[in-house]
Amino acid sequence: MKNIRNFCIIAHIDHGKSTLADRLLEETSTVTGKEMQAQVLDNMDLERERGITIKSHAIQMNYIYEGEKYVLNLIDTPGHVDFSYEVSRSIAACEGALLIVDTTQGIQAQTISNLYMAIEHDLEIIPIMNKMDMDSAMPEEVEDQIVELLGCKSDEIIKASGKTGLGIQEILQAIVKRIHPPKGDPEAPLQCLVFDSVFNSFRGIITYMKIENGTIRKGDLVKFFNTGKEYFADEIGVLRLGMEPREELRCGDVGYIISGIKVSKEVKVGDTITHVKRPCEKGIEGFEEVKPMVFAGIYPIDSEDFEDLRASMEKLQLNDASLTFEAESSAALGFGFRCGFLGMLHMEIVQERLDREFDMDVITTIPNVQYKIYTRKNEVLDVHNPSGMPDITLIDRIEEPYIRASIITRTDFIGSIMSLCLGKRGELIKQDYISSNRIELIYDMPMGEIVFDFYDKLKSISKGYASFDYHISGFRPSKLVKLDILLNGESVDALSSLTHFDNAVTIGRRMCEKLRELIPRQQFDIAIQAAIGSKIIARETIKAVRKDVTAKCYGGDISRKRKLLEKQKKGKKRMKQIGSVEVPQKAFMEVLKLD
Repeated sequence: MKNIRNFCIIAHIDHGKSTLADRLLEETSTVTGKEMQAQVLDNMDLERERGITIKSHAIQMNYIYEGEKYVLNLIDTPGHVDFSYEVSRSIAACEGALLIVDTTQGIQAQTISNLYMAIEHDLEIIPIMNKMDMDSAMPEEVEDQIVELLGCKSDEIIKASGKTGLGIQEILQAIVKRIHPPKGDPEAPLQCLVFDSVFNSFRGIITYMKIENGTIRKGDLVKFFNTGKEYFADEIGVLRLGMEPREELRCGDVGYIISGIKVSKEVKVGDTITHVKRPCEKGIEGFEEVKPMVFAGIYPIDSEDFEDLRASMEKLQLNDASLTFEAESSAALGFGFRCGFLGMLHMEIVQERLDREFDMDVITTIPNVQYKIYTRKNEVLDVHNPSGMPDITLIDRIEEPYIRASIITRTDFIGSIMSLCLGKRGELIKQDYISSNRIELIYDMPMGEIVFDFYDKLKSISKGYASFDYHISGFRPSKLVKLDILLNGESVDALSSLTHFDNAVTIGRRMCEKLRELIPRQQFDIAIQAAIGSKIIARETIKAVRKDVTAKCYGGDISRKRKLLEKQKKGKKRMKQIGSVEVPQKAFMEVLKLD
């Protein structure tokens, strides 16, 4: 056990984690020859296309140092704030972390939040300055930032480059010297922490685990602590580039177990696996429960696919523990699921994965956050969906979630970022200069305002330099109204949203204008209206496609033409009563992107 090291790589998005992981795998000859490709651990098509890490990836390396053989278990983690739950789970399975800072950009918001997460778990931090080969590198400046943040000595910071391989040997030596081996007793009752799982259609659910205490052998009868279900360990092994079976795994090892589990509800991330004959007394204190930030409905385009969608969501949840969902129904869209996501990027990725991995065509409704509604009978309701709101006469007050946001930016962009935050009802709490040209702005903002496009706007205003991180700070009373969209007097619940009273008229007008462009013309007039309660605040009309019925009527009295037009008018009116308006999927997606 003294020769095992478990560590993860943490950093802000785009600071070169996956590239550095490639060099470590190359240096230890874990991946060789034609297996070697850029970002070898990012094995999802989506990850390669977008150039981001979505899933944490565990892999084992062998390293010989001063004649002794060491086993290094590496977990490469995502950098984006929407996948921070992946990072927190990886940190719980490790004893050390490589903190990577891009020398061209310096410390950014997500660097700090991931670092605090690692410090809470008492991890040994090894600071690394990456991208030293770049012309725009600022080594002295970034070194001062790291020393100030960590309170370490400047000679403890390793200078490296994932591209050229500079400093890779020093990193491997630092892992062996500085990170302590896992603690645990090989003779104690078995305790394994489940930190991830994946569905395989041939072998059932493959569970990834870290062994905290005890030893597990192939064929052992084990049970999951929280669910109480018992299974035989058909195959156990370690995670290298593929899965490598082993006869036994001892305390401190990170590996996988296949036991023919078919039902996804029976595996929960953060659960403990133990022996049936000699069980441990209590489960491992693992992870905090995930807190979804954005709620949206996902519905199958064809209502017959509802059960297939449920099965797909359950399989996806195995691999993405931060996704939460429950069944709901909508008058316009039939049966579907109300899903909780960690952010807009997470929502987009889930939709993409449903399409690619499970071939599901889905409609996503307008995202909302969770509101607390206090009724006049002193009841408190949690509402994620505007259609679940009680009548306005029964509501005493509505409270919305607020976040404490930290924005780190260059001083050139302060003015435009402040006006963006004020436009989103933000309150400036404080501002601190981190260095002469970098500043940290702390804002309190309503969660509902940042759900849509805040992050995208922030990036474009600051030319990609500003970094953003947030945590929920509580609920505050707010003047919110339910904005309904009506088509020919019928409310479309998929387009309803809760919005602040001051913004309601502007948003209502813009949605009506957008829908007028997107909904195809019918044989009858379509009235698109935005309403708050029974008050109409905006209206657009899509004119009917008309046929010239008077074309064949030439000569004679005008009353002959009028008679034909009156007849057509009646037909249009009757058609309007029985005709239904189809809202194309494109319209739902475009309305989300309203500027």
